[in-house]
Amino acid sequence: MRSPVRAAALLLLAAGPLLTGCISSFVVPGPEETTSPVVAPSAPSTPAPSPTPFAGTVTIRDFSFEPDNFTVGPGAVVTVTNTGTTTHTLTAQDGTFDTGPIAPGAAATLTAPSQPGAYSYHCTFHHFMRGILTVA
Repeated sequence: MRSPVRAAALLLLAAGPLLTGCISSFVVPGPEETTSPVVAPSAPSTPAPSPTPFAGTVTIRDFSFEPDNFTVGPGAVVTVTNTGTTTHTLTAQDGTFDTGPIAPGAAATLTAPSQPGAYSYHCTFHHFMRGILTVA
């Protein structure tokens, strides 16, 4: 009668050549067997969406600026239209720009500063009317 160890050894000897082919597909190549790295194709770059540019017009409705916070380029011309029933201004806190008084139904323009930054503004007649013009 054959021993279980001897039977297992014979089985391994008989199946050895078959297993070698299977196992070799799982063996990591040595330094002399380097393969070319697999490089995934890069996705085409998609440009970031640009923000919607400011239309260049601020509307004064009753006692508010619309929009009250906006961004323009250096030296941009901004039209300020007063649709309210009383006179208003759009004046920088530091005096950098000022439309002067704008009567109901009238419009005025201002030129944005050439230096980038955030400029707080208000109405000189109604100090609670405020906003920020950002130059970028």
